[in-house]
Amino acid sequence: MTYLHQIDPIALTLGPLKVHWYGVMYLLAFASAWWLGRRRIRAGRLPGTSMDGFSDLLFYGMIGVVLGGRVGYILFYSFGAFLQNPLILLRVWEGGMSFHGGLLGVMLAGLWWTRRQKLHYFDTMDFVAPLIPLGLGFGRLGNFIGAELWGKYTQAGWGVIFPGNDPDVLQLKLDATQLQAQYAAGALDPFARHPSQLYQAFLEGVLMFGILCWYSSRPRPRYAVSGMFALLYGVFRFLVEFVRVPDEGIGYLAFGWLTMGQLLSLPLIALGLFLLWRSRRSPTLQPVVPAADTGQKE
Repeated sequence: MTYLHQIDPIALTLGPLKVHWYGVMYLLAFASAWWLGRRRIRAGRLPGTSMDGFSDLLFYGMIGVVLGGRVGYILFYSFGAFLQNPLILLRVWEGGMSFHGGLLGVMLAGLWWTRRQKLHYFDTMDFVAPLIPLGLGFGRLGNFIGAELWGKYTQAGWGVIFPGNDPDVLQLKLDATQLQAQYAAGALDPFARHPSQLYQAFLEGVLMFGILCWYSSRPRPRYAVSGMFALLYGVFRFLVEFVRVPDEGIGYLAFGWLTMGQLLSLPLIALGLFLLWRSRRSPTLQPVVPAADTGQKE
C-alpha cells in the first residue's frame, strides 16, 4: 500500500505570517523537555537545582540546539558551500539542521551551566538525556511533514510517494488532476519510498524515550544514562541510514553504503559503550526531593 504525501508544510497563516509545521515541532520539543524536566526536578533527580535553575538550563540548551544544529549542518554537510559564501550560515529559513551539531551545542551549554552551578558535568547530562528523545521524535515528524530526508525506493509496492520533492516524480510534469489519476491507477507505486523520517521518529523518539524513562526510573551510576542515550541513538541512526537517501552533494563515503550520518554515529556508539563501562565503578546520585521550591536559584 502506498501513501501520496500532500501535507501542507504551513500549519497556520496569519496575514503575512506563515507558521511552519517544523517550527511547531520545535515548540513541542522544547515544551516536552520543559514538562518532563520539571517533573524530574520535583522528584529530586538533580539535587541542588531549583525550578529557576532548570529554566536557565533549558534556555541555554535551546540556544545550544539551534546554534549547534545550524553550525554542525554547515560544517558536516555544506562546508564547501560555506567556503564559497559564509553568509549561508545565517540563512536558517532555508532549512538545514544537524542532530550531531545540536547535541554538541547542548553539551557545551550544559557544561557552561554546570560550572556555574558547581555540579558534576555528567550528573547534569544524565538528568538531561531522557528529556531529548521526545524532541527528536517531533523533529522527525517535522521532516516527514516537510517531505525532506526521505528514504530510498522500497521497490515493493508500498511506501510513501513525495510528489513535490522527488526529482523522478517531478520529471513527469503532472498537474494536480493527473497526479491523483496516476496515483489511483497505481502508476506512481514505483516511486514509493521508505518513510525513514517516521522510522526515526519511532526509534529515536518513542522507543528511545520509553527505554530511557524505564532505565532512569531508579537511580543509576553516574555516566550510565548518558551512555545509554549515546549508544541507543548511535545504533538507531546507523541502522536507519541503510534505507535513507544519502545527503545530497555527499553521497556514500565508502564501501558503497557508508553515509555521513553513519560516520558521525560511530563516535556516539563508542562513547556510549565507554560511558556504560565507566559507570560500573562510579557513584550513584541519590534523589533529594526539595522540601519546597521557592523559585530562587540554589
